[in-house]
Amino acid sequence: MRTYLALGSNLGDRMDYLQQAVTKLAQEADIRIVKKARIYETAPYGDVPQDDFLNTVVAVETTLSPDNLLQVIHRIEAELDRKRVVRWGPRTIDIDILLMNGLEINTPSLTIPHQELTKRAFVLIPLQDVYDEEMLFGKSLPEWIDAAGNAQDVTLSKESWLV
Repeated sequence: MRTYLALGSNLGDRMDYLQQAVTKLAQEADIRIVKKARIYETAPYGDVPQDDFLNTVVAVETTLSPDNLLQVIHRIEAELDRKRVVRWGPRTIDIDILLMNGLEINTPSLTIPHQELTKRAFVLIPLQDVYDEEMLFGKSLPEWIDAAGNAQDVTLSKESWLV
């Protein structure tokens, strides 16, 4: 299933955490990295004072169920020292399932599509780099980015992927 994952980091060596997360995802037998978006520097979202984030999106193909993919993501976050102390607080790595092959899921542990997707330019802008479709929920990604109203907080980073 084509799946889009958002990744963000704002603690320590942010680029290294993104790179490690993608490497760990690629090492999973049931996940294949298809495309990686460029890296973006982003002002923090929410009211928690913290450093800027590096954000990106990766497109993957997976045979995992949504719940099993979420378990893999939580394991990778734990391996990369993710602590869930403050909602929307600083973190070494954050990996969110944005979209999963058109599935709609709403359970206490998982919502797909991601409930905040269309409100966050820091997700929509990198998604634009890797998204295969022209429309998302009846609008183009540029229309969603404009509607989010926070695109000015997202800039292309000097950081880039290791080959």
